Amino acid sequence: MIKGDGSGHPLFLLCEDYLESVSVATSTGYEYSQLRRDVIKLLEPLGGISTFISKGDKVLLKPNMLAAKEPDLAVTTHPALVQVVAGLVMEAGGIVSIGDSPGYGNYQRVAGKCGISSAARNSGATLIEFNEAIELKGSGTFRSIHLARSYYEADKIINLPKLKTHEMMTMTCAVKNLFGAVIGAEKAAWHLKAGRSRELFAQLLLEIYQLKKPALNIVDAVYAMEGNGPGSGDPIKLGLLLAGENPVAVDLIAGRLAGIPANLLHIERKAVELRLPGALREHIALCGIPVEMLPAVRFKLPAGLDVQFGLPSILVKALKAHLTSFPEADKNKCIACGVCRDACPPAAITIQNSALSIDNARCIRCWCCRELCPYNAMSTKRGLLLRTLDQLSKITNR
Repeated sequence: MIKGDGSGHPLFLLCEDYLESVSVATSTGYEYSQLRRDVIKLLEPLGGISTFISKGDKVLLKPNMLAAKEPDLAVTTHPALVQVVAGLVMEAGGIVSIGDSPGYGNYQRVAGKCGISSAARNSGATLIEFNEAIELKGSGTFRSIHLARSYYEADKIINLPKLKTHEMMTMTCAVKNLFGAVIGAEKAAWHLKAGRSRELFAQLLLEIYQLKKPALNIVDAVYAMEGNGPGSGDPIKLGLLLAGENPVAVDLIAGRLAGIPANLLHIERKAVELRLPGALREHIALCGIPVEMLPAVRFKLPAGLDVQFGLPSILVKALKAHLTSFPEADKNKCIACGVCRDACPPAAITIQNSALSIDNARCIRCWCCRELCPYNAMSTKRGLLLRTLDQLSKITNR
């Protein structure tokens, strides 16, 4: 069945019609030979790489290349996984390119620092920068979306996200990683347009996914990130790889593995509302390792999360300042380089007398400043009720 928008255009396939498969496999690290064996084992329940790739396909690998960070920091997709997947695609007859649009910084520098340049060189893949956009007509809430031409025109996309916490969306994985198909400054424009509402931004991400569905999603969760992700959190060894055709289903399983409450996962909540395929656990076939072998973890969540769910909107509005966290410069780390100022969608950050000044009234709490700060110098200033809840939680857990 197809859900329409009243204009005759298809919007989303309903999830009741599908049983999605998500494969999970263990992996101990990023040593190439062992990781290759782990990825092959991961894909076996799904039919192997040849199920998704045909000879002659122009295949784009889309890793997470957020910023110029070392691979061990777990900010970006590990280059060993990118190289392994590139090799497997070539063996299946695919023609491989690797591309992304980093949140900040020169593309070649980012690719070099996070190891993706080496992965491309070692595998024989072509490294490309998303630098030309094409306008696509949506049939949902957003009627015009610009995505990278090389992304949209690829025959197949293999999405290679890193499993991380995210201060705006709580978690970033398969669906959120596709936001990288939006080029450069367009990201800030979308944050300004849709980022004031987490639910609206989740809608945008899901509509971007629908415009160009990946053929396959393979998640790097060998080392994931908890805490103040996606750029300033702490690496955590999960020792897992995930794979599936549907990024919504993959994200749902990833969220469960990270122990993140479903009510905090904006993309999942919006996908359920839209009745998308993969949005309900009972419609997902988990394969690979037995469920009882999956690790029981609970990721530490970002300090910038708000506590507003379930409260009446009038109460949320009245108590916003007390229920909300805002960015605040750490004076011991900040060198006033201007990266956060330049990246801020609503231009809420200025530099005065060599010090940052943040206008909380204009701040939309997209956390781009914290996400992109090269010195991890952006901390959080928590509202009174959030601080009180923290103290009560500490007392209760003693």
